[in-house]
Amino acid sequence: MTFVITNACVDVLDQSCIEVCPVDCILIEEGDRMCYVEPNDCIDCGVCEGACPVGAIFEEAAVPKESVEFTEINALWFEDKSAARAKVDAFMEGNTSIT
Repeated sequence: MTFVITNACVDVLDQSCIEVCPVDCILIEEGDRMCYVEPNDCIDCGVCEGACPVGAIFEEAAVPKESVEFTEINALWFEDKSAARAKVDAFMEGNTSIT
């Protein structure tokens, strides 16, 4: 994982990050509440971070403590979208136990 999209993106869905990504590694599907960074395709350029109007994107090492669960959620979306979506919902409902 290089860059992580965190909870500030949930339900905002601006998608400026998608527009500027040079390798098209930021994805979203219908029904998603946020965008996700494909960790295997990201080239760590950081363009998305500056494009996000809500400051939801961080380098993995800089993800705020209160949003650290989103590192796992981003990676999980590429393996099990339903599980990732459920974790986003649980986090946003205030359930801090999303494992």
